[in-house]
Amino acid sequence: MKVWKNSPLDAVMLALSVVQTGMMLWLAAGWEHASVLQRVGGFALLVFMMTYNIIIISHLFTHTPWFESRWLNAAVSMLNSLNIGQSVQAYQLTHVRNHHRYNNDRKAADGHSRDRSSTFEDGRGGEHDSVWHYAFGGALHSLLGTARNVLAVWRLWGVGPHEQALHELATKDPVRRARELRQVRLDRVAHVVGLGVFLALSWKWTLVCYVPAFYLSLALVNVQNYYEHYGAVPESRYTDSVSHYGRLYNLLTFNDGHHQEHHLRPQTHWSRMPVVRREHAAALDSVERVVSPVPAIVGFLYRRRPLLHRKATAAAPPPPPEESAERNLLVG
Repeated sequence: MKVWKNSPLDAVMLALSVVQTGMMLWLAAGWEHASVLQRVGGFALLVFMMTYNIIIISHLFTHTPWFESRWLNAAVSMLNSLNIGQSVQAYQLTHVRNHHRYNNDRKAADGHSRDRSSTFEDGRGGEHDSVWHYAFGGALHSLLGTARNVLAVWRLWGVGPHEQALHELATKDPVRRARELRQVRLDRVAHVVGLGVFLALSWKWTLVCYVPAFYLSLALVNVQNYYEHYGAVPESRYTDSVSHYGRLYNLLTFNDGHHQEHHLRPQTHWSRMPVVRREHAAALDSVERVVSPVPAIVGFLYRRRPLLHRKATAAAPPPPPEESAERNLLVG
């Protein structure tokens, strides 16, 4: 019987997920007797693990689930919902079905972008929002939303009527829709139960370390998304994202640096991103686009990054019909 849907290499990410859960429990249990240096180190480790999981592990899982079994994928979703402090299924709905449909679009005539995570949404004069507001203001909004969901005990952490975005993004097929919304509830239950365990182990760690680390992780994830699109041209499929081709970074992050390629073929397994780059080399080389010499999470270090959205760029050739069909399947 086939276990892995795409590649046994995904077992590495599963192992990292389990290790993270164990490390979080260990950090919580040891907080009371830890030295100041150990607490600072533990905080930094927690921020790193949560940020890495959101950007790499859970992100890739939302696009290409690891297992053939729906039940195993559901269990992984619950596990990593605890690890990242939010529902992985909700992440899948907002990221795959919204962000990858509208690709960090500019504001329309009504003054809003259709991509709910667009860097242009709160910008002025057709420009990107500031990285500070986008990263830390967005993180605060996400933190408050998570707190509101956790406190909604009366509905057992299901999707509430006020969560219009999730209701709109869930598929219209009644069977699949019920399954998706049920998974959001299971993810949130796993997160709340995990919070209960953390509080039982050390309420001080939960409040002083976990909550601030969660907020900082959300901010760093926003920095990552910001510089994956800052300066890119959303009107073309070949210029709407920023890639970084550093070999070490892509080795350690499962080819996360191939972001333009990921936008071209979001349903393609991470192991094939270099192949996607080669397949689209002619089209990618024919347009003016941003290729960053540094990873997106430290994109602010690239001080000479061109703001390509301020000037016209060469028109990209239309995608082959089969790619258009694949993209439509993703957001349908």
